[in-house]
Amino acid sequence: MLLWFVILYWIVSVAIGLIASLKVKNATDFAVAGHALPMYVVTATVFATWFGAEAVLGAPATFLKEGLAGVVADPFGSSMCLVLVGLFFAKPLYQAKYLTIGDFYRDRYGRTVEVIITLCIVASYLGWVSAQIMALGLVFNVVSGGEISREVGMLIGSGSVLIYTLFGGMWAVAVTDFIQMIIIVIGLIYIGVEVTDLAGGVVHVVDHANNAGLFNFFPKANFADIIGFISALCTMMLGSIPQQDVFQRVTSSKTVQIAQRAAILGGVLYFCFAFIPMILAYSANLLDPEMVKAGLNGDSQLILPQLILNNTPLFAQVIFFGALLSAIKSCASATLLAPSVSFSENIIKGFFKELTSAQYLLIMRVTTLVFTVLVTIIAINSELSIFKMVESAYKVTLVAAFVPLLCGVYWKRATPIGGLLAVVFGLVSWLLTEALFPKEMIPPQMLGLLFSFFGMFVGSVLIPHKIVKESQDTPESTF
Repeated sequence: MLLWFVILYWIVSVAIGLIASLKVKNATDFAVAGHALPMYVVTATVFATWFGAEAVLGAPATFLKEGLAGVVADPFGSSMCLVLVGLFFAKPLYQAKYLTIGDFYRDRYGRTVEVIITLCIVASYLGWVSAQIMALGLVFNVVSGGEISREVGMLIGSGSVLIYTLFGGMWAVAVTDFIQMIIIVIGLIYIGVEVTDLAGGVVHVVDHANNAGLFNFFPKANFADIIGFISALCTMMLGSIPQQDVFQRVTSSKTVQIAQRAAILGGVLYFCFAFIPMILAYSANLLDPEMVKAGLNGDSQLILPQLILNNTPLFAQVIFFGALLSAIKSCASATLLAPSVSFSENIIKGFFKELTSAQYLLIMRVTTLVFTVLVTIIAINSELSIFKMVESAYKVTLVAAFVPLLCGVYWKRATPIGGLLAVVFGLVSWLLTEALFPKEMIPPQMLGLLFSFFGMFVGSVLIPHKIVKESQDTPESTF
């Protein structure tokens, strides 16, 4: 019975996405919904995009093992990323009316930097999207009682998400995200009340978790723990800023004020609701400690689904898995669209002198198809956890893309050679450290970030050059 409810929900949501696809008339509609989304839709799509498999399945399992200190990257770093985007980056990026964030790098630093950073951004999505596909396979496997294997579930999930993303682009993603945000919020609140009541009430659950030391957030007073804490926070908080999915939501807004406010509000909502799955996971520890222990020693991502299946009636199961599927689908569709649009705009388009609107739209759709096939293959063959796949995705954009974005917006002296050296120094130092000294006290991505700043300084200050685009409309330097 549960499986049929899931199938019905799946059909309806795909149908809604296909109806929304009727609004797509050109590449701008496909990529950024014609820059026409209202406040409530942008807020919903910001929230729903980030509230994915790692928030519902990955982070709760990590919380049980390591407490709040283990989830500093997500939700703390990820929600702060959205707030920072709203405060410092939404306005200048929106006013430029770029189609992708790669357009900013081309305009500020030239074609070479555009291509390298776009490739880094696209690569960063491989792990993130694969994590969502893995989660879809897990859900179909659980609700079918094992009749549908995880691999087949991944194929079903990726194929159905592809259908409305391929045809509807950002319009379909935005409309389905809005509906799915409502389902996520209502579903999590309902399930949170139901499950914590079974465990003695939310106050009892929180007190018990606090007494168990799971709310210890700050690291121990030694250098290794402190730098590890800062690294985990910065990887998500800063590495997520130069991402196409964040940029798409900013520039899809109807006005610059909507772009700013929706990013901040979406980040705040994400931070608040991300704690509900963690409380649910600890409730599971009180209700069925043996099941949780077995999950932590095996596949910890099954803890919440097993809790719901074993301890709640059918209606609650439908609500939970509806909310879970909404979270995963909204994130999967957004993270399929973002790299596909970036690759089409900033890599493929450069090989053609002229493209009609119809030809360019076709290129975006074909790229979306190819990227879906690629991430599905990665998901089927990956052995990493959902949380680790998402957490690792942002290292490459942290070391390659963040410094050129920050300095390109807020430092008028940043030059093309400075941007190029920031990318090269950041990437090379990070890759070498990952290969040769991965377990050193300073994490490789933090070293890469420092070298990226150094490369920007060397290229923009120490190497003689003619400062270009001095008339560019950028904010005053904060350096």
